[in-house]
Amino acid sequence: MDLEKASVIVSGGAGGLGEATVRRFVGRGIPTVIADLDDERGQGLADELGDDAHYVRTDVTDEKSTLTAVEAATEAGTLRLAVAAHGAGAAVGRVVGRDGEPLGLDGFRRTIDVYLTGTFNLLRLAAAAMARSTPDDGGGRGVVVNTASIAAYEGQIGQSPYAAAKAGVAGLTLAAARDLAAAGVRVMTIAPGTFFTPAFRMPEDEAQARWGTAVPFPNRMGRATEYAALVEHIVANDYLNGEVIRLDGAIRFGPK
Repeated sequence: MDLEKASVIVSGGAGGLGEATVRRFVGRGIPTVIADLDDERGQGLADELGDDAHYVRTDVTDEKSTLTAVEAATEAGTLRLAVAAHGAGAAVGRVVGRDGEPLGLDGFRRTIDVYLTGTFNLLRLAAAAMARSTPDDGGGRGVVVNTASIAAYEGQIGQSPYAAAKAGVAGLTLAAARDLAAAGVRVMTIAPGTFFTPAFRMPEDEAQARWGTAVPFPNRMGRATEYAALVEHIVANDYLNGEVIRLDGAIRFGPK
């Protein structure tokens, strides 16, 4: 996929995996929309990175809000890449607690809404914009990269809402790629393992000591820049389509 005169949109672009992705493509001189709800961090990142970074306040669960962000990306260039890297607090708890009470339904719905419905919302709106563009020499019009988790395959105790949402993102990948093949839009998903991001709300060395030692090799937590590097490779490799790539250092989650 040729990104000359192209633009990029990244949901969750103000922090973590999304921020690393924004930095990577802005560093290449590609106009990039930071679609996020964190005004302070989003605008601060845009101000830091300069003219090629544009912050648009975006709620991915809302059609109008997300469409506004997609339109901002199309105004900055030909939209060729959309990355869904947003997140929020997921509902946590056993399906039936030790007290015998079932897990709340509202939290489950909210988790599905953010992680799965929000991902699909960006996918469909970005793909529609890509489909209206002129294809490159290979017939491609764009790439959508979604973010699942290895919890989609090995959900742990208390992770049912999150695991279900991420499994939905993984399951969406091939079906959407087949749907969008005629438009020349590829769909890929990255399933990260244990990556260090600001969401951990602790020093990196503390997080590494707690979670990084369980990773076979490299014996550490993943880095957001490694996620961004994989996004860049997916864009460059036109034969990657309809697949979920685990990015996890060979870790497999246990029950806890």
